[in-house]
Amino acid sequence: MMRPVLTALTLAVLFIPCAAVAEPVPMERAAELYDTYCAQCHGMSRNGKGVNTTGLSVQPRDHTDTKAMADLPDDQIRLVIEEGGLAVNKSILMPAWGEAMNPDEIAAMVRYLRQVCKCGN
Repeated sequence: MMRPVLTALTLAVLFIPCAAVAEPVPMERAAELYDTYCAQCHGMSRNGKGVNTTGLSVQPRDHTDTKAMADLPDDQIRLVIEEGGLAVNKSILMPAWGEAMNPDEIAAMVRYLRQVCKCGN
């Protein structure tokens, strides 16, 4: 009677770490998220010249600007995506995407932006 219980517990313990390990969000998915949520303002070329920028009082960041993007820490980029521009004392026009993207997708967006600016590791 005790042996089957121990076997079941052992198997459960062995498989718990496997279930907890999540695959990173692929860069292709991050690019899709960018096209969906960011390109209207930041542009399909990622240069801050999207179709919705006409008449904006503050122009969106150029994500292809290597120097400017390299000066931003990953945590700040993550915070802006998650909570919007006001979270880092920037424009209210930058919306918060924390309800639309999960934490793994936001982390992938940070990695993706580092690729776009050619300023990541």
